[in-house]
Amino acid sequence: MVSALYAVLSVLLLLKFSFDVVRLRTQYRVSAGDGGFSELQIAIRIHGNAVEYIPAALILLLFMEMNGAETWMVHVCGLLLIVGRLMHYHGFQQRLFRWRRSAMGATWCVLIIMVLANLWYMPWELVFSLH
Repeated sequence: MVSALYAVLSVLLLLKFSFDVVRLRTQYRVSAGDGGFSELQIAIRIHGNAVEYIPAALILLLFMEMNGAETWMVHVCGLLLIVGRLMHYHGFQQRLFRWRRSAMGATWCVLIIMVLANLWYMPWELVFSLH
């Protein structure tokens, strides 16, 4: 399944973001919260934002593929998701609001596309079947 590739890439991103938080917590000796360190605050939000969006996006991507969407559509949506998350990471790290805005636009766009694709490809005859 093509969506497995994007699940793997997404989890690698989540691991990288998580390791950043752990590294900074260790560096600043902060076990909970952010200790008032802006670098740690940023790392926590980068990780948190990814955790908020990636799981729902991967579920939509998997269902889209299972419902029979074209392989190229799965690749486009998966790539847009990964690129959006990388842009968000870069924009947050470098304090580039335009990058963050573009990243969120890409993420929301891909979510909407996947919702519509799932509605289009959904096996409606099974959804409304009484069997």
